[in-house]
Amino acid sequence: MIACAEKCMELKVSCPNEDCRKWISYEDDLNCVLVTIRKHKEKPMTLREIAPRMGVSFPRIKQIQDDAVKKVKRRMK
Repeated sequence: MIACAEKCMELKVSCPNEDCRKWISYEDDLNCVLVTIRKHKEKPMTLREIAPRMGVSFPRIKQIQDDAVKKVKRRMK
């Protein structure tokens, strides 16, 4: 895990670095994708849980997933 994510978890403060590629606008997960992944390691998140973290609707997340599955299937042929 990146040092800044570890530091944020240690101090229990949200990440202030909005320029970071791993920054998300979700205070419950300290604004960090890495924190989200670590918190939900044992039980994978549903698409409905992912949508607000990414700032998009559930149908949009479902659409992204469907597109990704199609690409994987095409490459596996």
